[in-house]
Amino acid sequence: MLETIDLTDPAVVAQPRATYNRLRHETPIVWNDSLNGWVVTRYDDVRSVLRNPVFSVEKLEPFVAHMTGDKAAQIETLGRVLSDWMVFKDPPRHTHLRRALKNAFMPRDIEKMRPTVKVIIDELLDAFANGGEIDLVRDFAFPLPATVIGDLFGVPRGRIHDLKDWSDDLGQFVLGSVGAEAKYDKASRAAQEMTDFFRQVLHDHRDNPRDDFTSLLLRDGGDLTEDEMVHTMVLVLWAGHETTTNLVCNGMLALMEHPDQLDRLVADPELIPSAVEEFLRYEGPAQMLVRLAREDTQVGDATVREGQKVFAVLNAANRDPAMFDDPDGLDVGRQKNRHVSFGHGIHLCLGAPLARLEGQVAFERLLARFTDFRLEVDEPLFRDQLIMRGPVDLPMSLKPRG
Repeated sequence: MLETIDLTDPAVVAQPRATYNRLRHETPIVWNDSLNGWVVTRYDDVRSVLRNPVFSVEKLEPFVAHMTGDKAAQIETLGRVLSDWMVFKDPPRHTHLRRALKNAFMPRDIEKMRPTVKVIIDELLDAFANGGEIDLVRDFAFPLPATVIGDLFGVPRGRIHDLKDWSDDLGQFVLGSVGAEAKYDKASRAAQEMTDFFRQVLHDHRDNPRDDFTSLLLRDGGDLTEDEMVHTMVLVLWAGHETTTNLVCNGMLALMEHPDQLDRLVADPELIPSAVEEFLRYEGPAQMLVRLAREDTQVGDATVREGQKVFAVLNAANRDPAMFDDPDGLDVGRQKNRHVSFGHGIHLCLGAPLARLEGQVAFERLLARFTDFRLEVDEPLFRDQLIMRGPVDLPMSLKPRG
């Protein structure tokens, strides 16, 4: 019975693709005991759930309210920070929080950052300009978005590693790591330290305004409280680096597994924008999104009861043969590619234009400067997370172009 499949089993978390394909084919909407919720895997159904206002993103308050014992105080600290994240808020609070960020992530303004992003990327690539073995996560895919977003905030480059450690610890809680020990304690401490750090950044920008994201937030977020501003900065840093890191790593892994597509992309760099969209579809950085039913409602043939959770599996929807030709194949020139990797509806990822830009420039510079990409492990180890999808590390070798 498919409802008895343990979707938190480390083997399934490590390699979920076959399980998701089977669910979509046999029971596209099914109750799953291991997640205590409905699992939705078909493209049309996933989009329907994500745009339906019956399904709420406000999952945090019920979780915090039911937490007791030693973890209650830790969850309370996390709750104060995450309760101001627009990704966990329905309208009208979602609208109120998102409005303050809208101008910072306009696609036309993000495009103006392309030269700056290229400089950051080339500086990172200079560190292994002679080629050899690298860990793509540690040496490139993490510091890239962290540096870009740090520069947006006006954060000193020397604090980037602090941001990584805090983000990793916070992610253990937010992303549903299935095997992490002491995740509540680590996430609570990280949330507090990030809050203290960004409060200092905010105060410094009030005293010394400059042309960056923090000053823009102060300008456009005049109706936000200081806590809301600080917690929004924590969200942007955390969410912005996680998505791009996984996009770059998953995309490079896909190219190494499909050398014909790698050769095609090297021969025709004009395909890089469509290739990035294909990487997002083929192995999206966000694996699933969770919603909570406000009232009884129908999803396909299933009746979802008020209060029940729904897991909308983006990476299953992105391989639905009803929507995509040859869905399990990688095609860097794919034209019909309306993937849902950035979500759908009012919660469509606000940072998508920045992630796309970083991905495009990253592959443009990697392929222009290096060749002979080789994976140095038999099987990459993926993070034990239900929500996001990306490797812990990615040992690989490359050579500089002559």
